[in-house]
Amino acid sequence: MARPGSTPAASADPARQLLECDQVRVHVLVDNTSDILSTGPRSMTPHVSNLVRRRPGLRLSGNCLCCANWGLALAIDITRGGQTRRLLFDAGPDRPTLKRNAAHLGYDLTGLDAVVLSHGHWDHAGGLVEPFVQHNRARGTEGAPEFHANRGMFVRRGMRLPGGDVIPFRDPPSPDRLRELGARLHLDDQARLLAGGVAYLSGEVPRVTPYEVGLPGHVAQTRAGAEWRDDPLILDERWLAVHLRGKGIVVFSSCSHAGIVNVLRHARAAFEDAPLYAVMGGLHLSGALNEKIIPETVRDMAAFRLERILPGHCTGWRALNALLQAFGETVTPIAVGQTHEFDEKRETI
Repeated sequence: MARPGSTPAASADPARQLLECDQVRVHVLVDNTSDILSTGPRSMTPHVSNLVRRRPGLRLSGNCLCCANWGLALAIDITRGGQTRRLLFDAGPDRPTLKRNAAHLGYDLTGLDAVVLSHGHWDHAGGLVEPFVQHNRARGTEGAPEFHANRGMFVRRGMRLPGGDVIPFRDPPSPDRLRELGARLHLDDQARLLAGGVAYLSGEVPRVTPYEVGLPGHVAQTRAGAEWRDDPLILDERWLAVHLRGKGIVVFSSCSHAGIVNVLRHARAAFEDAPLYAVMGGLHLSGALNEKIIPETVRDMAAFRLERILPGHCTGWRALNALLQAFGETVTPIAVGQTHEFDEKRETI
């Protein structure tokens, strides 16, 4: 049985109208890890190769590399019938990191169709205004990207320490601030289609597994000055999906506070007629409490028969090791500066 507050998949879920795409290219603009040496599958373009493609004759130095920082930002280019839609899924912890890395990779933040926030934590929302600021400087506020989130993301968050004190998090940019920058706001708690129907943003994730309990110690305020209330489930978090023709559903789960098994169960329920092909993002299996559930998580992920697993951000080295032991070459850890391609026409592993 789902926990209180969870929302089961509805029969009118827009997942049924999600359009198939021909190719998905994901640029890792922000991640905790920088890795310029490890090899990967043919579908991955490494960090340095991306830099050299943009700047032939580049002399390698620290100044030309993208910076790792705690957080995640994925630029997702989705192509269908020769037309490409461009989404930014989360924006990392701050504007300087997102701005630097996008510039080094030659990724134009002024041409986005949509910016999507997975949940209201600082390490995913800190750079949110940068795409709108860049768009305004280049083109004015006309035609600024859509901004998709839900209303529950815009509350104050924090962590309660063992002694009872609370460390508050930096607030995400307010809807009013984003609106001032020209963002076309779509604040809705329900699932929806984005970018002309080629991307799907989930609704609330049902909490089903007994071991995925969120983030104990997490607290929230409904308004400034209010009492901090326990908020371990972080019910506002959402996942994103695309349907790759001939392969199946690619799930992007930015932080997986709901638990990645709950996320994948929710995705399988939403897309009953298509297999789950891949999952990419933070799996939230680091930290003393979450590391304890690695065995159950890895065990239950096997049931989805994923062909590609691309973990990053808050997954943690212990979980990465367990995933590699269980799933081998199916697993490719992500790092800042990489590009990962999902293509219907060829094998990518």
